[in-house]
Amino acid sequence: MSGTLSRRKLFGLAGAGAAGLVTAGAVGFGLRGSADIPDGPAGPADPVEFFGEHQAGIVTPAQDRLHFVAFDIITTDRDELAQLLRDWTAAAAAMTAGRDAGPGGAVGGAPEAPPDDTGEALGLPPAQLTLTVGFGPGLFRTPAGGDRFGLAGAAPAALAGLPHFPGDALQPEISGGDLCVQACANDPQVAVHAVRNLIRMGFGKVRVRWSQLGFGRTSSTSSAQATPRNLMGFKDGTNNLKAEQTSRIRDNVWVQPGDGPSWLDGGSYLVTRRIRMHIETWDRTSLAEQEAIIGRTKGEGAPLGRSAEFDAPDFHVASADGMSVIPAGSHVRLAHPDQNDGTVMLRRGYNFVDGSDGLGRLDAGLFFMAYVRDPEQFVTVQAQLARHDTLNEYIRHVSSGVFACPPGVRDAGDYWGRALLG
Repeated sequence: MSGTLSRRKLFGLAGAGAAGLVTAGAVGFGLRGSADIPDGPAGPADPVEFFGEHQAGIVTPAQDRLHFVAFDIITTDRDELAQLLRDWTAAAAAMTAGRDAGPGGAVGGAPEAPPDDTGEALGLPPAQLTLTVGFGPGLFRTPAGGDRFGLAGAAPAALAGLPHFPGDALQPEISGGDLCVQACANDPQVAVHAVRNLIRMGFGKVRVRWSQLGFGRTSSTSSAQATPRNLMGFKDGTNNLKAEQTSRIRDNVWVQPGDGPSWLDGGSYLVTRRIRMHIETWDRTSLAEQEAIIGRTKGEGAPLGRSAEFDAPDFHVASADGMSVIPAGSHVRLAHPDQNDGTVMLRRGYNFVDGSDGLGRLDAGLFFMAYVRDPEQFVTVQAQLARHDTLNEYIRHVSSGVFACPPGVRDAGDYWGRALLG
C-alpha cells in the first residue's frame, strides 16, 4: 500500500496509543479503534472509503444497523450552513475511518472545554460505517414558497413532495425534513455515535425533526449478500438492484447530466417511508394465505409455482381452478418490473421495533429506503401497490420523505453540497 498506512498498521498504532495521526481531511483527529484488522477483503469491522465519485452508503453492501435522522434548518445564514456542511464532512471522513469526530477527540482536548467527540465509540472499530447526506425541498424554499438561502433556482424539479397515495396515514411530525443523514454500520453504537456527533456540531444551526433506528437490513445491495427477511418472516429484496450491476445502477440510481441542475450530477434521490406492520394480525393468518399475499413461499422464497428463490416468476401459470398461481393482488406481482414498465429501484430498508403503540401492540415494521435516479420511479410502483396490494390490509405508511443526495466528496478540499453552496 504505497503512500498510505495499511489498516493493520493503522489500528496497531491506535492500540499503541498513537495520537495526532495526519490523514487527508482530518488532520490531528485521534484514532479511536484498537482492533488489529488485517489487509485483504473488507470485513464487518473494516472502514469503508469515504471519498469518491458517489456517496458511500448507497451501493455499499448494506450493513446490519441504521440510524437515520431528518433535520430542520434553523439558521438563516447561508455561509453558516455551508460551514456546517464543511465541518460535518470533515467529521464524517474521520468517523468512517475509525477516528474521533474532532481534532481533540473525546479525551485529548483541554479539560476546561467540552470534548470534540462524545466518546461512546472509544475502542470500537469503524464497523463499515457510512454517512450519506440528502437535501430536502425545505433547503430551497420556505413553506410559503419563498427563496431560501438564494437557492430556489437550483432546486431540482424532481424534488417535490410525493403525491398522496390511497391508504396513507402520514404523520407530519415524522415526515419530511430540510436535511437528512443516513448512518449505516455493523455496530449500532457506531451508527448512533456518528449521528450524535453531527447533531452536537449542528447545535443552533439545525435541529432534529425526527429519527429512526433500524436493525436487520431488509435488502441486499450486493450479489455476495444473502437475502434477508423482514418482520413478516419473508425474504425481502430478492430482485433488488445490486452494486455489481453497474449499467443498471447507472441508468436507475445515479442522476445523469441533463436530468436536472448540474450540482446533482452523480448523486441520487432518496425516498423514505416508515411502514407500520400490523404483525399481531399477520401472525394469526394462515401460512397459505400469507404466501398468496406475498406471492412467494415463506421458506425458500421462491415465486409461487417455482422451486428456487431466484427463479423468475411466471405470471401466466394457472392452477387447477384456472386462477393464476401468483394472485393478481399479490405483492410480488404488483411490484415486479414487468407490471410497472420496467421500473426498478435500489432498496435499502431496515426492520424496526419502537416499543408499543399504547394499545397492547408492538410498534414495528419496515423503514423503507430507496435510491432512484428520479422519484417518479417510486411513485410508479407505489401507486400500483397502494391501489391493489392485498398486503395493505396488514400495513400502513405513516412517514414519508424525499431527498436529493449530492454526489460524493472527491477529496479533503471538497464537502457535501459544495457545488450547490459554493
